[in-house]
Amino acid sequence: MSGQLSRFGLAGVFFAVSLGFSCVASAQSDKEQASAEIRRTSFGVPHIRAQDERGLGYGIGYAYAEDNLCLLANEIVTVNGQRSRYFGPEQVTLEQRENRVSDVFFNWLNTPQAVSGFWQAQTPQVQQLVEGYVAGFNRALAERKAIGLPEQCASEWVRPITALDLVKLTRRLLVEGGVGQFAEALAGAQPPQATADAGEPRTGFAGAATRQQRFALERGSNAVAIGSERSFNGRGMLLANPHFPWLGGMRFYQMHLTIPGKLDVMGAALPGLPVINIGFSQHLAWTHTVDTSKHFTLYRLQLDPKDPTRYLLDGQSVPMSQQTVTVDIKQPDGQVQSVSRVVYGSQFGPIVQWPGRLDWDDKFAYSLRDANRENDRVLAQWYAMNKAVTLTDLQSAVHEIHGIPWVNTLAVDDQGQSLYMNVSVVPNVDADKLARCSDPRAGLQLIVLDGSRGECAWDIDPEAVQKGIYAADKLPQLLRRDYVQNSNDSAWMVNPSQPLSGYSPLISQQDQPLGLRARFALQRLGQLAKDGPVKVDDLQRMVMDDQVYLADQVMPDLLGFCAGDLGADAVTLTQVCNDLRVWDRTAGLDSGLGFIHFQRIMAQLQGVPDSWRVPFDPQDPRHTPNGLAIERAPVHKAVRQAMLASQASVKAAGLPKDSRWQDIQVASSGSRQTPIHGGPGELGIYNAIQSVPGANGKREVVSGTSYLQVVSFDGKGPRAEGLLAFSISSDPASPYSADQTQAFSKKQWSALPFTEQQIKADPHYQAVIIRERDEAGRVAAH
Repeated sequence: MSGQLSRFGLAGVFFAVSLGFSCVASAQSDKEQASAEIRRTSFGVPHIRAQDERGLGYGIGYAYAEDNLCLLANEIVTVNGQRSRYFGPEQVTLEQRENRVSDVFFNWLNTPQAVSGFWQAQTPQVQQLVEGYVAGFNRALAERKAIGLPEQCASEWVRPITALDLVKLTRRLLVEGGVGQFAEALAGAQPPQATADAGEPRTGFAGAATRQQRFALERGSNAVAIGSERSFNGRGMLLANPHFPWLGGMRFYQMHLTIPGKLDVMGAALPGLPVINIGFSQHLAWTHTVDTSKHFTLYRLQLDPKDPTRYLLDGQSVPMSQQTVTVDIKQPDGQVQSVSRVVYGSQFGPIVQWPGRLDWDDKFAYSLRDANRENDRVLAQWYAMNKAVTLTDLQSAVHEIHGIPWVNTLAVDDQGQSLYMNVSVVPNVDADKLARCSDPRAGLQLIVLDGSRGECAWDIDPEAVQKGIYAADKLPQLLRRDYVQNSNDSAWMVNPSQPLSGYSPLISQQDQPLGLRARFALQRLGQLAKDGPVKVDDLQRMVMDDQVYLADQVMPDLLGFCAGDLGADAVTLTQVCNDLRVWDRTAGLDSGLGFIHFQRIMAQLQGVPDSWRVPFDPQDPRHTPNGLAIERAPVHKAVRQAMLASQASVKAAGLPKDSRWQDIQVASSGSRQTPIHGGPGELGIYNAIQSVPGANGKREVVSGTSYLQVVSFDGKGPRAEGLLAFSISSDPASPYSADQTQAFSKKQWSALPFTEQQIKADPHYQAVIIRERDEAGRVAAH
């Protein structure tokens, strides 16, 4: 596990400062000893109840450590930049990033000043939640050490955590949609002469490019919010279907949090966060989807001809900033050696260097400004959403705090309102400034502004809560009584009856092709409108049907190809065609080789120009593009080659003719393997699942459908059904490490107990009370 889990390095002085600060914070709260009641129901879901925030955090940290101690300990090593120290520099993180790169990045990001500033900016309630979490986690860690740590983390790098460790985790989350995607480019950026002198190989960029391209796929989501005009009982209904990693620091945790009279919320949270990110309460339900807004911009710096570490700004030569980052690196003989590296920056942000894309030569360099580096409001934001009583409360909290980093928000209430908000942290660069300050040939995938002119800095809106970002009321939002939906597309087609348009390209772009998952959702919602009111199982089936939307668009043409003259390769092609013909056009467990062939064929056709018979029409975004233009010679040839290549791959892999998807795609927990349905979201599979080649011809799930919830309401409150696809615990020895995964495999949703009566009636109900520094340990609750 050490090699697999490696990441960053932090200077010893930083650790001393962090520890000292945490001790002071803990001493200040000694007067109030925390206590919490932890009730677990089916699948080990913890329902945590306390009288105040510190007690609630205490219960959360304790329960989380019981289920995911090694996971959080590993992430603490990562965000402290100490992976090279413990695991060696050449090993890679779970994200397949070299440890030394990861360590440079996190030592740069999480400086003592930045971390301390973030902590000081928190509200007293948030600080109490975090301090309680730390105390609860550390108590569980001490108890576990007494009987022996789990095998995967029985090592020196597991230590008690501090409040500042959780701050660092939160800051990592914030930059996931920005500079976090450029770790290699930041860690490797050096002046041209220094690079030539060092002779260092440029490695890791191919993997970095792939991760960047797949960011929205691996952290995407689907969401549907149904209002009173469409729901079966006139109240709101919500489908939450986030697609997040099944491993590591973005793995959701399911829990229910209660402070009587103040807070009662259930849902899922990311590691180290003492708040619910996606969930529901008595009158509300909400979820998030990764947005398409830009959360950073690049600046092209015009360098001083005399010195590549100086840049010209409004005609004046300005020196780049230099931040020395020190990483402790484990040597082959086990000794630890400190290695320093300079990270250069401009007034906009760090210098990033990506060979062939963002080159640092004697004329130009590139600097990156990430809006979320200054976002210290994210924890207060989610806690305010957790406490919201009405949809107006929730919307007001998002507007006033404006701390959501890089996701949309969709919500419903028991009064039948459905709400969409694209209110995240977006650089304030309007279309006019973009036209003046960027090269239109660069396109809009990466926004590159002119760093030689001060006028190209982000605009400042006095109404915004943070300098340089758009004010909340300038961002897209839509309140309706029929529905709103999103599957990682822009705000444009959230509801085609009321397109959202006219925004800066950094906020939302219109007249662009929709993703296939969004087109599937709009098609399914259109069909449901004809069938009658939307019911709970209608929303569940959107995910569990495993329909491959793209197959409906192109299979008639693929079968048309099969019906034609197959030429000299007829025998081989007929085998592929027969498999395609009998395929049920789903990504279900019983789907056969036709699904394997379809994935490979469509992957090879991605780069073929003019392959659509009907091109995209912005006047008909729900139905175009469509059709495979096999009548065009290049497309016909590409289909033939793709089919032949797919059959060769199937043969080389030794897949029997009766192979099914359940024989190939699995989730592993220890020695247990669970077959997983679903497949690549880019094929229009709503149940988006990303898997990578594993052992023995299997594909191992790494991300995709994670926390599922469908919430409806009646006169008594929420009625929720859900699943955590990868289960509560990441410890293979836990009874809760694969139970929900097996339920997900069988498409078995479970009622989520919310009221006291529902919790205590659960057949697996058990309860304990934990009190801070209580030598008697856990007390059984009745």
